Amino acid sequence: MATSCFTSVYGPVKSWRFGRSLGIDPIGDVSTCSFNCVYCQLGTIEFKSRERMIFIPTTQIVQDLQAFDPWDVDVVTLSGSGEPTLALNLGEILAQTKALTQRPVAVLTNGTLLPDPGLRRELAIADRVAVKIDAISSEQLRRINRPVETIELLDIWAGLEEFREQYQGHLAIQTMLLTSWSEHEQANYIALMRELAPDEIQLNTPTRPRPATYQTEARGNDYAATSPIQFLKPVDAKALQEFAQHIWQATQIPVRHPFHHPEGAFYDKA
Repeated sequence: MATSCFTSVYGPVKSWRFGRSLGIDPIGDVSTCSFNCVYCQLGTIEFKSRERMIFIPTTQIVQDLQAFDPWDVDVVTLSGSGEPTLALNLGEILAQTKALTQRPVAVLTNGTLLPDPGLRRELAIADRVAVKIDAISSEQLRRINRPVETIELLDIWAGLEEFREQYQGHLAIQTMLLTSWSEHEQANYIALMRELAPDEIQLNTPTRPRPATYQTEARGNDYAATSPIQFLKPVDAKALQEFAQHIWQATQIPVRHPFHHPEGAFYDKA
C-alpha cells in the first residue's frame, strides 16, 4: 500500500517519445514488476511478481490527478514504480483518466501479461501502448530483462500478436540496446517487426543512472540520487542511428531514437 507522502501522479516529464507527459503510477512506493531489468532506472525491483492486484484505489488516483488540473500536457502516461498492467484496476484508471483529463492516455508495459485476454481488453482502452521488446531470444530475455521464472518469450510474443490484431490505438515497440546487435540479430528483429507491423518503433540505449535502491523520484527525468548509482555504457549513437535507418528502409515502420535531435530522431514517410 502507498504511504501518506506518496502521490500516484508525478511530473510532467519531458519525454523524447511522447512530448510533455504527466505520469500516473498505479503501483505505489514499493517497486513491483514481472521483470528486473539490468538497466532499470528504478534500481533492483523490490517485489517481483506477475500476479495482478489493486495497489492504489482508482479514487485515490483520480483525486491526485485533480491536483494537476488543467492538465497542460500532451499525454497522460501510466508507468511509474514498475509494471502498470499488474494493477487490477487498470481498466478503471484508464477510462476515468480519459474522461477527467480529455487527454490521450498511454501505457508503458513489458507485455508479460498480454497472454491474458482480460488484460488485453483493459489495455485496449488506452490511446497509445508502448510494449518493451528487448530480446529476440530466451537467452537475451533471461540476461537482460530477468523475468520471474514462469514468464517465457514465446508467450509474450503470442500475447502481443493477439493484442495487435484487436487494438485500434497507436502501438509502439520499445527496444533497449545494451550492445550493438549482430547482423543476424538485426535481421531477426526486423523480420519480427515486419510481421507484427507496429505503428512505431522506439530504439533506446541506457543514458540514465541506475540507483542501488528505489526512490520514487526516479520516476521522473530529473532527481538527485541518495544512494550509490551505476552508469551503463550506452550503445554508440552512430550505431543506433544506423540500426534505426536499417529498420526503416526494410519495413517502412517509423523509428524514433534519442540522439541528434532534442525531440529524438524520426525516420518516417516525411
